[in-house]
Amino acid sequence: MGNKRYQRRVSDLIRTHLTDLLERKVNDPRLESAGITITDVTVTPDAIRADVYFSTFGSVLGGAEAQAEAQAGLESAAGWLRRELGRRLRLRNTPELVFHYDPSLERGEHIASILDELRLGDDEEREEDHDTEAG
Repeated sequence: MGNKRYQRRVSDLIRTHLTDLLERKVNDPRLESAGITITDVTVTPDAIRADVYFSTFGSVLGGAEAQAEAQAGLESAAGWLRRELGRRLRLRNTPELVFHYDPSLERGEHIASILDELRLGDDEEREEDHDTEAG
């Protein structure tokens, strides 16, 4: 039972530290320009592997290309990121990092922009109603 809690804790720690490392320490232009967000981390029960889910907030503009660049940048930085995590977390063994693109943030942004457009449409209609009342 405690194992699940340990997994969650390790996952959260890895996510926090990866976010910090990507924001401050990385000097790979592929990663800097992509604007990477770590959306989730899941660690296997034996903590041998961590699946790291990421999104790129530049991705809506750059699409698949930005995503591929970010993936390549993360994979080339994986060894260094893992060593840094090991130094910070002091776990018995630092899990191997496996990166996966997570489109949910991109979908969320898309949905948010649709909702904004719908709301704008509502506002314009309301203004027209006021005009007719005033006349």
